[in-house]
Amino acid sequence: MPLGGGNKCGCCQKTVYFAEEVLCDGRSFHKSCFLCMVCGKNLDSTTVAVHMDEVYCKACYGKKYGPKGYGYGQGAGTLSMDKGESLGITHEEPGPHRPTCKPNPSKLAQKFGGADKCPRCGKSVYAAEKVIGAGSSWHKTGCFSCATCGKSLESTTVADRDGEIYCKGCYSKSFGPKGFGYGAGAGALAHTQ
Repeated sequence: MPLGGGNKCGCCQKTVYFAEEVLCDGRSFHKSCFLCMVCGKNLDSTTVAVHMDEVYCKACYGKKYGPKGYGYGQGAGTLSMDKGESLGITHEEPGPHRPTCKPNPSKLAQKFGGADKCPRCGKSVYAAEKVIGAGSSWHKTGCFSCATCGKSLESTTVADRDGEIYCKGCYSKSFGPKGFGYGAGAGALAHTQ
């Protein structure tokens, strides 16, 4: 202990007396100087993280020196858009994605890699999104719907004609029997010429 009553503060370099001393990593601090270098929060033995001669709260230390990427959050509230610019972290923006336009001509890719094509949109239909109806594979959302009214269909409500799918109501209106007595329920006595 030097002359003058106490050790020097690791932050302000002034004398630290026993009543206000906080020890961390072999250094003395005033209680009022023992703050996170980034956010300025008061620290204690359970919240401090030391890097070289710098003291941080655990959250700021993790942002600055901890692992980066998906799955490395610290509990609730980690869904923030903070990229750490205030900590001096710079990020490189990835270049634009350029998909290849060349089809794979190999026999193996044609045999195993290809998926069924949706008759409505013409895109590949994979197992997780596949619904089979009218002898074809369709996308469950968006494509497996009535061609007339757009209502979403299920295996029990689908009717097909010429490779197109319809709900039973639209199918019966468009392709069902016509004439007196073939109405579509109550109030079906509409006269057409």
